[in-house]
Amino acid sequence: MRAHRIPTATYRLQLGSDLDFAGALALVDYLDLLGVSDLYLSPVLAARPDSTHGYDVVDHSRVSPTLGTLDDLRALGQRLRERGMGMIVDIVPNHMCVADPQNRWWADVLENGPSSPYSRFFDIDWAPPKSDLAAKVLLPVLGDQYGRVLESGDMRVVYAGGAFSVHLHGMELPIAPRTWTHVLEPVADALRARLGEEDPAAGELLSVLVAIGHLPPRGETDPVRVRERQREKEIVKRRLAALVEGSPAAEEAIAAQLAKLNGQKGDPRSFDALEALLADQAYRLSFWRVACDEINYRRFFDINELAAIRVEEPRVFAAVHEVALALIGEGIVTGLRIDHVDGLASPERYLQELARACHAALSGGEPPAGAEAARPPVHVTVEKILLGAEKLPDTWPIAGTTGYDFLNALNGLFVDPRGALSLLRGYEADIGHRSFADVAYQCKKLILKVSLSSELTMLARRLDRVSEQHRYSRDFTLNSLQEALAELLACFPVYRTYIRDEDTAGTIGGADRGHLALAVREAKRRNPAVSESIFDFIAAVLLAAEPDGIGEADLAERREFTNRFQQLTAPVMAKGVEDTAFYRHTPLASVNEVGGDPERPSITVTDFHRMNALRLKEWPHTQNATSTHDTKRSEDVRARINVLSELPSEWLSAVTRWRGMNARLRADVDGAPAPGPTDEHLFYQTLAGAWPSETMTADSRARFTERMTRYMEKAAREAKVRTSWIRPNEPFDRALATFVSRALDPAESADFLQDFASFHAKIERPGLFASVSQALLKIVSPGVPDFYQGTELHKLSLVDPDNRGPVDFDRRRALLGEIRRDAERDMPSFLRSAVLGLPDGRLKLHVVHRALLFRKRRRDLFEWGDYVPVAPEGDLAHHAVAFARVSGDAALIAIAGRFFASLAPPDRAPTGSAWRDTRLLLEGKLAGATYCDVLTGETIETGKDPLRLDAVLRHLPVALLERLS
Repeated sequence: MRAHRIPTATYRLQLGSDLDFAGALALVDYLDLLGVSDLYLSPVLAARPDSTHGYDVVDHSRVSPTLGTLDDLRALGQRLRERGMGMIVDIVPNHMCVADPQNRWWADVLENGPSSPYSRFFDIDWAPPKSDLAAKVLLPVLGDQYGRVLESGDMRVVYAGGAFSVHLHGMELPIAPRTWTHVLEPVADALRARLGEEDPAAGELLSVLVAIGHLPPRGETDPVRVRERQREKEIVKRRLAALVEGSPAAEEAIAAQLAKLNGQKGDPRSFDALEALLADQAYRLSFWRVACDEINYRRFFDINELAAIRVEEPRVFAAVHEVALALIGEGIVTGLRIDHVDGLASPERYLQELARACHAALSGGEPPAGAEAARPPVHVTVEKILLGAEKLPDTWPIAGTTGYDFLNALNGLFVDPRGALSLLRGYEADIGHRSFADVAYQCKKLILKVSLSSELTMLARRLDRVSEQHRYSRDFTLNSLQEALAELLACFPVYRTYIRDEDTAGTIGGADRGHLALAVREAKRRNPAVSESIFDFIAAVLLAAEPDGIGEADLAERREFTNRFQQLTAPVMAKGVEDTAFYRHTPLASVNEVGGDPERPSITVTDFHRMNALRLKEWPHTQNATSTHDTKRSEDVRARINVLSELPSEWLSAVTRWRGMNARLRADVDGAPAPGPTDEHLFYQTLAGAWPSETMTADSRARFTERMTRYMEKAAREAKVRTSWIRPNEPFDRALATFVSRALDPAESADFLQDFASFHAKIERPGLFASVSQALLKIVSPGVPDFYQGTELHKLSLVDPDNRGPVDFDRRRALLGEIRRDAERDMPSFLRSAVLGLPDGRLKLHVVHRALLFRKRRRDLFEWGDYVPVAPEGDLAHHAVAFARVSGDAALIAIAGRFFASLAPPDRAPTGSAWRDTRLLLEGKLAGATYCDVLTGETIETGKDPLRLDAVLRHLPVALLERLS
């Protein structure tokens, strides 16, 4: 058994048409030189051809042809192994894309319904409340009402290769063989009339119809009969294909019947036969907006094209992980990132099964027994969002999360708490007072009403059945239960709980009990007119407090309700908060990040140290992220916006001034200004964060304007106040786009742009220095530092798809070579030029490179060294964050500056004399030693006196000191 590989640093590549396996292979040498230990890849399995992210998998049995072949992926893995590097791949066990015909599992379900061998692969309710959907899948894929689309003539049945299918605007849906009689019976009559009863083609078609009539119905789920249906329908297809190929008369008759069946536009009655055929399928076509209320398959959040799969089923688990486990067995893949673990029925059970499967893959057989089997033999992290003081379940056999908890804590270090409060008060004075908690609550209620109402309805019906189990609860009505459920979901304080099927009232963990208690208490507070008993009843069911006399079937119903409730809380939180509230409430947009809490925008240095010490103790190998493919803005954009908390009065005055200057650019839409005040506040903050450092040409300005226009459109539609994705408000959207375009046009808004540039000069360099400090702290803190592609330089990207574009790796490779050469030739001169030329990214790249190489060289110190906070002293102590890592006689001290706008003027570097009498008091093994600054190469002697920061930070506002003796 190979030893578990622990990365020292990971680097995320977002694969796609712009970067395939061959392109990734060409980057291995550069990433190794940079100091990265493990390549971290976005999903590699076959996704829909136009995928920009890889999470819309259509086939788990093969790698994406867009990215290359399996051998190409193996070649990438081999190059990594030659360099002593590992490969982490992102896997998607929660859902699949069902909007592409390459998904053969889904196609089989649509063709065969419950009789499909893949019917249990997807989370489909085959017996929904609406009787018309019994044994059917609702397909909300039409752009208009069903009847209008049907009579438009755009929906047509087509014959090809022995089978019939429905074609509509690029979609291809199967027609079940048992329903081919709608087409073939009239064809058989036509052939007999034309060729006579004795004609071989007519006889064969009659025989095919008999075979079709003997196919088991789609409601048949007996395994033997299912196999019979699968076998016999394929025989029928081959026979029909042979018949048509050998009989021109049969081919002509089928074509004539299809022309008649497909109807004549302008003649509504001519579509009756087509409607009858479609009504006989295992799916029901509908207007896409119907999905909100009636969809009967579980989705990834509210995305109709992504259907949830039941990975808890052994067959599904094996199929989903087939490629990844094979590559683990070959030693190609050394780690896994699990997407959306909260969407699974039982995350803990899934992760335990994954650990066993990884052991089996590496051993070539059965996994080891005992405690060793419980720990995965590869590096496994999960995409899990932790809120507030929430902890990752310590029973999960993983290395940790993908790092959003660290991201938000680190970001909070660079938010001035007093300034953030001033910004909030100024924002509320302009927009109106609304606490973020109230905004989030209202947004979650909106999501449950608009996007996830079908999921809520199905959950309420399950709860209604549970309530009927006992006389104490049977008087709760369905409507009252649904309303109470909506309130609990809207008040839920975390993404989900993890109550297991085997849990009893006495074994449910304290954290889960606490989260439910908070939700119940808040729901009661917000609903004083609702009887408390209904909330108490729901809580009792969730906490497995079963009344006497409940049988095993009833218990199973209760456990299923609990599982479904737990799978719904995460989408409600994600869509309600991340994708709605974060765009409605933006006094300081940099803290509106996945897993963040805008009501607690900052973190104290003491709390940061406490968090790091706890991570070292409990999750030493979890990821430290600062940017991901899902963050709302890159780390560098956030760092710039954070600076506004140091200049709150100046910022609020500037926004007021700019709103006045740009008032002429607003339009009146529906009796209100477009954009509105909230839109403008976000617009100016986004400009402050994303404004390019280099002077823009006409072309680059046009590209930037286009990026900002798209961002503001997305922000407004996500906010769902005056426009949305479901119901776009085209006049508002046009007014917003026009405002952005005109505001960024020097010919129209020269005064505004000049004023903005003047203010931006005050925050640009402080923000860039903060980015450098964040990078160092990420690397030296407990955990595994993770770099999203391109962020080793300053990368001013916004929310997807803006952050998923191609990266200029040639520039980064060349710049790294220059840095290494110049630093070796004359370090002081290089450092001066890097600080002066801060926007070009050389300083950030230098710090990242040097710190990563040091971390790789002293990995034992970073993995297991004690975490020792070091408190700065002096008037500027709050501008510095410092801590040590100590293991035996080995030690390092990391020092990072912050709040640079108030530390030094924009035209001066926050180094040397800027720190005046600020110092670090070193104690114990840290005192009286000789250190070398890994970032500058300078030797520093410490004695009994405190360590003066004006000396240590005379070149850079950060330092990484390695103890030499």
